[in-house]
Amino acid sequence: MELVAEGAGIAPGLVTLRRELHQIPEVGLQLPKTQAMVLDALAGLPLEISTGKELTSVVGVLRGGQPGPTVLLRGDMDALPVVEETALEYASENGNMHACGHDLHTAGLVGAAQLLSAHREELHGNVLFMFQPGEEGLGGAGYMLREGLLGATGDKPVAAYAVHVWSQEAKGIFQTRPGTIMAGSNQLHITVHGKGGHGSSPDRTIDPVPVVAELVLALQTYATRRVDVFDPVVITVTQLEAGLAINVIPNKARLGATVRTLSNETFEQLSRELPALAEKIAAAHGCTVDATFAKQYPVTVNDAGRTAETSSVLQQLFGVDRAQALDNPLMGSEDFSMVLAEVPGTFVMLGARPDDVDADDAPSNHSSVVRFDDAVLGDEAAALAQLATTHLISA
Repeated sequence: MELVAEGAGIAPGLVTLRRELHQIPEVGLQLPKTQAMVLDALAGLPLEISTGKELTSVVGVLRGGQPGPTVLLRGDMDALPVVEETALEYASENGNMHACGHDLHTAGLVGAAQLLSAHREELHGNVLFMFQPGEEGLGGAGYMLREGLLGATGDKPVAAYAVHVWSQEAKGIFQTRPGTIMAGSNQLHITVHGKGGHGSSPDRTIDPVPVVAELVLALQTYATRRVDVFDPVVITVTQLEAGLAINVIPNKARLGATVRTLSNETFEQLSRELPALAEKIAAAHGCTVDATFAKQYPVTVNDAGRTAETSSVLQQLFGVDRAQALDNPLMGSEDFSMVLAEVPGTFVMLGARPDDVDADDAPSNHSSVVRFDDAVLGDEAAALAQLATTHLISA
């Protein structure tokens, strides 16, 4: 198979699809327009297609010409509630934006389906194509797993792969690492209860506002003093809420924080200690608290064996300069972690920074001005297809 050349051949169609998807971004678990475009793009391929019940997912099964195992390939489809400010000619105008590049993931997975369908008779086994809504905070992968994704071919997959574009890395650079590659995402919610009253008489109240302010600083100190420096955490307070009237001390105040962890051990430590920290600081001021620390997405862990295979495949396809090892995990999170907890596999980052964007000034994924170079789509499709065929071509 000459999958890189074949990927280049279908790339113009993938670019067109990606830009059409970019213009109609949808958020969450229900993506009806996106689902319809994916179904249209897959029409005519020799796939068994099914759609989700609780979400607008699409599952495609390609059965090879000979019996063998199943390999899963994933592309997420949802966008973010971000108003686009790129001024691209195909920019979204509906108030949402593909600011994380999921439009490229969707088009790239369609491309992999096209490439592998063309070689169906050569495959010894099956390919499971996972088109997923709700990656951005809603755990769409979990919904698909509960709806029976891993049993779609009749056999549980032996390997699972996903590629994620990265706006701050040079175009065409593939990067991955064995073990932890992305952090677990957790949510901390703290509500401080006091006794409200007139703003001119704080001594007659129990003011919860300074308690919340103290907690913001205490959480930062905790992250640098209570956690192993070689197993770091990130605690970022993103929500602060208190009273409505400027001359009223409220009865309660609250904060919300996103907390990133790289191990289950650290998660367990924080789940015990962060609520206790809030309770003790509040008690020192005569307040009480409701504090919850909950896991959103687990740590994304690449299987060592599958990742060694992945690195070898990418080096053979694109050369050693374009297939690199990540030195450290990323503190972002991914619900593909839920798939990798069930199936050994690898999550790969793909640089997609346009040539006219300076590396030092490149906007991050999720920015309202971020741009991705969709010239990578042919290689993305080829990489996914080759990772599948690694397991499905008879020796």
